[in-house]
Amino acid sequence: MNICFIMYPWNEVEPENDTTLRIIHESYIRGHKVALTSSHNLTVRNSGAYSFCRLLNVADKEIKSVEAFYKKATFTEKLLPLNGFDVIFIRQNPPLEANTLSFLDSVKDHTLIVNSVEGLRKASNKIYTAAFGEEFKDFIPTTHVSKNKEYLKRVIKESPNDKMILKPLVGHGGSGVIILEKNADKNINSLLDFYIDGKQESHYVILQDYVSGAEKGDVRVLMLNGEAIGAMKRIPHPDDARSNVHVGGTVEKHVLTKQEKLICQAIGPKLIKDGLYFVGLDIINGKLIEINVCAPGGIARINRLNKVKLQVKVLDFVEKLVNEKEKMFNEKASMRKLIQDT
Repeated sequence: MNICFIMYPWNEVEPENDTTLRIIHESYIRGHKVALTSSHNLTVRNSGAYSFCRLLNVADKEIKSVEAFYKKATFTEKLLPLNGFDVIFIRQNPPLEANTLSFLDSVKDHTLIVNSVEGLRKASNKIYTAAFGEEFKDFIPTTHVSKNKEYLKRVIKESPNDKMILKPLVGHGGSGVIILEKNADKNINSLLDFYIDGKQESHYVILQDYVSGAEKGDVRVLMLNGEAIGAMKRIPHPDDARSNVHVGGTVEKHVLTKQEKLICQAIGPKLIKDGLYFVGLDIINGKLIEINVCAPGGIARINRLNKVKLQVKVLDFVEKLVNEKEKMFNEKASMRKLIQDT
């Protein structure tokens, strides 16, 4: 297969913990042709979607260590048609530019995109989870999304809770997430001004009920084709309310609780329907806080904690989908030929 990764710069990869690198390595050792690119390299040539790509070359294909693989990787620069790829992995931190999805629109009928263009449009910001509706109300904390300061201040005032979570609508890695304490009402105006007021336009924010137990950490669950394939507990640093490892959190082995399994079972069919094949769920004390769809991480750490290789499952799934698609195409072509030859 030909596989393209639309991702962050190669020199920003952290070899020890990077999820994308594990999937790239697994693709390469299976003999697939691997290319890397980024959204700003997408272009149109002769009415077709192309991208300036870096084709991956590794001198020794027997390299078992992911870290050694990363160090020895070299690249060849090429302008390549997106339609020539069997699979395109979107591994780019949010927000995704609308133009990126428009480029992918032109090839989505012929190329498997993980995650799908439609799914990314729906879910690449936090409104996706916030607007799930009544059927998921037992799994999701009460959430408000607005840029109306007076409305948000009223929500805070009327909340029966002493604390709420405030965060930007678009972001990743715990960036901008703060605990808003009701008794610190003199700071609320200033905080809302900071989060909402922009130079050219105002920004939406999320105001969410604080879930008790958040100070003890959260659970990251990796979902593949609507099913949980791995999980870990993330423990915040003593000086930080966030559990993200990028801001000092630590991880430990975790077995899903009954409530967490119920969340995965409830959300799984919707993820499949929306073409969100590979995502990360963030769960706190039995409540679904976020769904990460652009570049969910955690494979490397979950692998070490459980002595597994989740990237194998990801590639097995992708190969199965591509093979099924190819089989359907060949069967259709055969039937067409049969009719034409009659």
